[in-house]
Amino acid sequence: MAAARTLVELFYDVVSPYSWLGFEVLCRYQHIWNIDLRFRPAFLGGIMQATGNKPPAMLPKRAEYLLKDIKRMGKYYQVPVQISADDFQRILGKGSLGAMRFITAIDMTQPQFLEPVSREFWIRFWSQVARQAGLSSEQAQKLLEMVSSPAVKNRLKETTEDAIKFGAFGMPAVVAHYNGEQHLFFGSDRLELLGSVIGEKWLGPVPSLPSPKM
Repeated sequence: MAAARTLVELFYDVVSPYSWLGFEVLCRYQHIWNIDLRFRPAFLGGIMQATGNKPPAMLPKRAEYLLKDIKRMGKYYQVPVQISADDFQRILGKGSLGAMRFITAIDMTQPQFLEPVSREFWIRFWSQVARQAGLSSEQAQKLLEMVSSPAVKNRLKETTEDAIKFGAFGMPAVVAHYNGEQHLFFGSDRLELLGSVIGEKWLGPVPSLPSPKM
């Protein structure tokens, strides 16, 4: 009999460039590892507030390091992430609550678009996101109308609370349900360790898909 598939939950916020790195790598491995990947859009600001954590970019020296680190990580994982010091300040000032409510509305009503829309939020301006991801203007308008609805607000709040219950204090937070236990991994550089814990082989940041059997 085939081994049971491991549920892997990715809690993420599009405000986090490291979440993007983890998101793309797990998207690649969902077709290689024996896992069921579940996307859990959550609100990083809520996690920070609940745990007393602060965005690393608030520390000048760490922000300076992050600019270099994200560039290196993007090159290693082959993800076209580009971010500047001005981006950090804009992100800290604007936040991502509206964006994550929009993505939550998609998760609730158009889940087939969750992956491409999340990706587009990371790589394009917000006004272009829905169209670039394949949503019609009518679908996008309905989703925008849902952003302020109690159902969407509650769903995002509940998902954020789930992440906190698992022990998340930042993002990306990955939870693997394996052998009756929940294993929390923080950061996009812990995915090799994730594979080791669930008995899967790490094949590098850009693995080749297995050849089809004849």
